[in-house]
Amino acid sequence: MSKNVNIGLVQMSCSADVEANIQKAISGIREAAQKGAQIVCLQELFTSLYFCDVEDHHNFSLAEAIPGPSTDRLAQLAGELGVVIIASLFEKRAQGLYHNTTAVLDADGTYLGKYRKMHIPDDPGYYEKFYFTPGDLGYKVFDTKFARIGVLICWDQWYPEAARITALMGAEILFYPTAIGWDTNEPDPAQNTEQYNAWQTIQRSHAIANGVHVVAVNRVGREADQQFWGGSFIANPFGTLLYLAPHDEELVHVQTVDLALSEKYRTTWPYFRDRRIDSYQPITRRYIDQE
Repeated sequence: MSKNVNIGLVQMSCSADVEANIQKAISGIREAAQKGAQIVCLQELFTSLYFCDVEDHHNFSLAEAIPGPSTDRLAQLAGELGVVIIASLFEKRAQGLYHNTTAVLDADGTYLGKYRKMHIPDDPGYYEKFYFTPGDLGYKVFDTKFARIGVLICWDQWYPEAARITALMGAEILFYPTAIGWDTNEPDPAQNTEQYNAWQTIQRSHAIANGVHVVAVNRVGREADQQFWGGSFIANPFGTLLYLAPHDEELVHVQTVDLALSEKYRTTWPYFRDRRIDSYQPITRRYIDQE
């Protein structure tokens, strides 16, 4: 028996105008709802440019409380349209304490809670440790009107442990709001291709290993030295691409997924059954050496 859910993704470029970005996202959510979406996911930090390409104290002014002004607006919109909204925001928890956080608004406008990004990168063009304290809420699932969903954020997508734990908590779909792109100063096009392929492959592997649908929503456009590569996608519980967005186009897409497929794939490929949890204690060590 099928359990169909319509997933909407909004792949967009951003500018320095916060209100314009919010209005663009709202328009995308409305378009997705008009196309039948029941759950709509926005990209990482959609209200602004990806400011983590530099270490600048002025960028802390972009942060806000969660719940707060943006979640209030989106909650009203969710209730009006009858859709679940997944919204990635820059959270100001207290003076000097900030998180990269995603809020979930249910289809009746209820604020269901938030997930704070657990893995924080610090690499050229991605100086997130300057801005964000690592999440302290643990991994989260949210019981929405249409599905039990798990939310992870960008750099989290490289860690199978995060996907596994969230799936073991009962997530039926894993959502990854993302902001990642190519360095425009990279002279080797093969390296750019390899980077994108790795990004897609690791997330499709989470779908396979956990028998769940995976939804990745990335931004597009040139910002400073980053060419954000779009390429948002939806994969089924065996990693098959149900939808793949282009690299250079703003778009709104709605895809029907059948959550009942998790039962099929988990029965046929019973990875959860065969997990040797008695043998996994070493994974909690930073590195397995002789000390």
